[in-house]
Amino acid sequence: QGQLVESGGGLVQAGGSLRLSCAASGRTFSRYAMGWFRQAPGKEREFVAAISWSGGSTLYADSVKGRFTISKDNAKNTVYLQMNSLKPEDTAVYYCAAKIGVLRVSEYEYNYWGQGTQVTVSS
Repeated sequence: QGQLVESGGGLVQAGGSLRLSCAASGRTFSRYAMGWFRQAPGKEREFVAAISWSGGSTLYADSVKGRFTISKDNAKNTVYLQMNSLKPEDTAVYYCAAKIGVLRVSEYEYNYWGQGTQVTVSS
């Protein structure tokens, strides 16, 4: 049984940066596509970014393109989300997720989920 644990969330001013980490344990996720999703209060969970198992392919939501970067370190079984130029509208609980096969934007295709980490961006 695999487990994903996010960390790195917190409170930051608009324009600042944060790096989220997602550590996998219980199984090797090196052959899994990994994704980041977020859910703001009163809103549906939405796709943020995804990376293929090799790290060679990435996808980003238009709202974060050019500001966020997803990466992974298979040796450490960890995926990262570097978030720069943060805006108040980036405030949400951020979730890490994993799926077998190719990367996708639909949350319904992901099999493993972390518990989430809160990111709050003040104006």
